[in-house]
Amino acid sequence: MVKHSKSIPGRSQRVADQIQKDLAELIAMEVKDPRVGMITLSEVQLTPDYAHAKVFFTTLADDPAAVQNTLQGLKKAAGFLRAQLGRRLHIHTLPELHFVHDQSTARGAALSKLIDEANATRAKDADEQ
Repeated sequence: MVKHSKSIPGRSQRVADQIQKDLAELIAMEVKDPRVGMITLSEVQLTPDYAHAKVFFTTLADDPAAVQNTLQGLKKAAGFLRAQLGRRLHIHTLPELHFVHDQSTARGAALSKLIDEANATRAKDADEQ
Protein backbone atom coordinates (compact mmCIF):
# COMPACT_ATOMS: atom_id res chain seq x y z
CA MET A 1 0.00 0.00 0.00
CA VAL A 2 1.37 3.40 -1.01
CA LYS A 3 1.44 6.06 1.68
CA HIS A 4 0.69 9.55 0.39
CA SER A 5 2.13 12.53 2.18
CA LYS A 6 0.31 15.86 2.33
CA SER A 7 3.60 17.65 2.80
CA ILE A 8 5.08 17.23 -0.65
CA PRO A 9 7.95 19.74 -0.59
CA GLY A 10 7.24 22.85 -2.60
CA ARG A 11 4.02 21.64 -4.19
CA SER A 12 1.87 24.17 -2.39
CA GLN A 13 4.18 26.99 -3.45
CA ARG A 14 4.21 25.78 -7.07
CA VAL A 15 0.41 25.65 -7.13
CA ALA A 16 0.21 29.16 -5.60
CA ASP A 17 2.67 30.47 -8.20
CA GLN A 18 0.65 28.92 -11.02
CA ILE A 19 -2.57 30.40 -9.64
CA GLN A 20 -0.90 33.83 -9.45
CA LYS A 21 0.33 33.56 -13.05
CA ASP A 22 -3.02 32.37 -14.41
CA LEU A 23 -5.03 34.94 -12.44
CA ALA A 24 -2.81 37.79 -13.65
CA GLU A 25 -3.42 36.71 -17.23
CA LEU A 26 -7.15 36.23 -16.71
CA ILE A 27 -7.60 39.61 -15.01
CA ALA A 28 -5.69 41.40 -17.75
CA MET A 29 -7.39 39.66 -20.68
CA GLU A 30 -10.80 38.40 -19.58
CA VAL A 31 -12.21 40.65 -16.84
CA LYS A 32 -14.29 43.40 -18.44
CA ASP A 33 -15.27 45.21 -15.23
CA PRO A 34 -14.08 48.84 -15.51
CA ARG A 35 -13.45 48.96 -11.75
CA VAL A 36 -10.64 46.44 -12.17
CA GLY A 37 -7.94 48.42 -13.93
CA MET A 38 -4.21 48.04 -13.88
CA ILE A 39 -3.39 45.84 -10.90
CA THR A 40 -0.43 43.69 -9.99
CA LEU A 41 -0.79 40.42 -8.14
CA SER A 42 1.99 40.39 -5.59
CA GLU A 43 1.37 37.06 -3.83
CA VAL A 44 -1.01 34.14 -3.48
CA GLN A 45 -1.23 32.25 -0.19
CA LEU A 46 -2.96 28.87 -0.15
CA THR A 47 -4.36 27.03 2.83
CA PRO A 48 -2.86 23.53 3.28
CA ASP A 49 -6.06 21.90 1.97
CA TYR A 50 -6.19 24.25 -1.07
CA ALA A 51 -9.74 25.32 -0.14
CA HIS A 52 -8.92 29.03 0.08
CA ALA A 53 -6.48 31.30 -1.69
CA LYS A 54 -5.64 34.76 -0.39
CA VAL A 55 -4.68 36.88 -3.42
CA PHE A 56 -2.71 40.04 -2.64
CA PHE A 57 -2.84 42.85 -5.19
CA THR A 58 -1.43 46.36 -5.61
CA THR A 59 -2.74 49.27 -7.65
CA LEU A 60 -1.08 52.28 -9.19
CA ALA A 61 -3.38 54.68 -7.35
CA ASP A 62 -3.24 53.92 -3.63
CA ASP A 63 -6.08 56.22 -2.64
CA PRO A 64 -8.62 54.35 -0.45
CA ALA A 65 -11.63 55.01 -2.69
CA ALA A 66 -9.92 53.58 -5.79
CA VAL A 67 -8.65 50.56 -3.85
CA GLN A 68 -12.12 49.86 -2.45
CA ASN A 69 -13.63 50.20 -5.92
CA THR A 70 -11.08 47.76 -7.35
CA LEU A 71 -11.67 45.35 -4.48
CA GLN A 72 -15.42 45.35 -5.15
CA GLY A 73 -14.79 44.62 -8.82
CA LEU A 74 -12.45 41.75 -7.99
CA LYS A 75 -14.91 40.26 -5.48
CA LYS A 76 -17.64 40.44 -8.12
CA ALA A 77 -15.40 38.68 -10.66
CA ALA A 78 -14.15 36.03 -8.19
CA GLY A 79 -16.65 33.38 -9.32
CA PHE A 80 -15.81 33.90 -12.99
CA LEU A 81 -12.08 33.82 -12.23
CA ARG A 82 -12.43 30.62 -10.22
CA ALA A 83 -14.34 28.96 -13.06
CA GLN A 84 -11.66 29.98 -15.56
CA LEU A 85 -8.95 28.71 -13.21
CA GLY A 86 -10.78 25.39 -13.12
CA ARG A 87 -10.32 25.07 -16.87
CA ARG A 88 -6.58 25.76 -16.61
CA LEU A 89 -5.62 23.96 -13.40
CA HIS A 90 -6.21 20.31 -12.82
CA ILE A 91 -6.17 19.98 -9.05
CA HIS A 92 -8.62 18.15 -6.82
CA THR A 93 -9.80 21.19 -4.86
CA LEU A 94 -10.11 24.52 -6.61
CA PRO A 95 -9.60 27.29 -4.03
CA GLU A 96 -12.10 29.98 -3.21
CA LEU A 97 -10.50 33.35 -4.03
CA HIS A 98 -10.18 36.08 -1.40
CA PHE A 99 -8.68 39.37 -2.63
CA VAL A 100 -6.65 41.57 -0.26
CA HIS A 101 -5.00 44.91 -1.02
CA ASP A 102 -1.25 44.66 -0.44
CA GLN A 103 -0.01 47.80 1.31
CA SER A 104 3.61 46.74 1.58
CA THR A 105 4.75 48.90 -1.35
CA ALA A 106 3.10 52.01 0.09
CA ARG A 107 4.60 51.29 3.52
CA GLY A 108 8.00 50.71 1.94
CA ALA A 109 7.82 54.04 0.10
CA ALA A 110 6.81 55.85 3.30
CA LEU A 111 9.69 54.28 5.24
CA SER A 112 12.12 55.13 2.45
CA LYS A 113 10.94 58.74 2.57
CA LEU A 114 11.47 58.85 6.33
CA ILE A 115 14.98 57.43 5.96
CA ASP A 116 15.82 59.99 3.27
CA GLU A 117 14.56 62.81 5.52
CA ALA A 118 16.60 61.53 8.46
CA ASN A 119 19.73 61.29 6.30
CA ALA A 120 19.17 64.82 4.97
CA THR A 121 18.78 66.15 8.52
CA ARG A 122 21.92 64.31 9.64
CA ALA A 123 23.91 65.71 6.67
CA LYS A 124 22.64 69.22 7.40
CA ASP A 125 23.67 68.88 11.08
CA ALA A 126 27.12 67.60 10.08
CA ASP A 127 27.63 70.58 7.72
CA GLU A 128 26.73 73.07 10.47
CA GLN A 129 29.38 71.73 12.87
